Amino acid sequence: MFTGIVEGFGKIVGRREEGSNVHFDVECSFLSELKIDQSLAHDGVCLTVVGIHDGHYTVTAIHETLEKTNLRNWQIGQKVNLERAMQFQGRLDGHIVQGHVDTTAVCIAKEEEAGSWRFTFQYKANPEWLTIEKGSICVNGTSLTVVNSGMDTFSVCIIPYTYEHTTIHSVEIDSVVNLEFDVFGKYVLKYTLAYQRTFTPQTERL
Repeated sequence: MFTGIVEGFGKIVGRREEGSNVHFDVECSFLSELKIDQSLAHDGVCLTVVGIHDGHYTVTAIHETLEKTNLRNWQIGQKVNLERAMQFQGRLDGHIVQGHVDTTAVCIAKEEEAGSWRFTFQYKANPEWLTIEKGSICVNGTSLTVVNSGMDTFSVCIIPYTYEHTTIHSVEIDSVVNLEFDVFGKYVLKYTLAYQRTFTPQTERL
């Protein structure tokens, strides 16, 4: 489990295909603190460290992960956001992030606003995916606040610190990003939809 507060960058230094899986070799500044079997969020995708080597570690993405996230587009030399699993004795600075990406979105607008930046993203509409004004959304592993919410779009405003210290600065129009919607919102929405289906009178269903 994560918070969406990015710790630093990782750099993809190797990519190898094996059947339907892809192994990624990643460099990072806290390599000496990692252990095999440890969970690590990469652009918001929870991956398990399967190997630690001289100068890098290795994670494996299975076919389902590649299909549902932008990992399929990762190339050698690319930077990604990294976050280690949360420690519960500390403060929860972001929001609850599972590292289980729901879908991808495309950046449809990027605007500079006198020192900050506004990004607008569009995703495939789904009744179980919801954003709300001032709610939380995880974009490429970064916990952000929604400032404008639509049925299949939302906007976020990025302060200079976040712009500099995460990979959001490399996102341009048409870039594909990973999305994880707020887990509490998903539970409430799913319960509400199930309640409506269960208790809607038969005459109304027809």
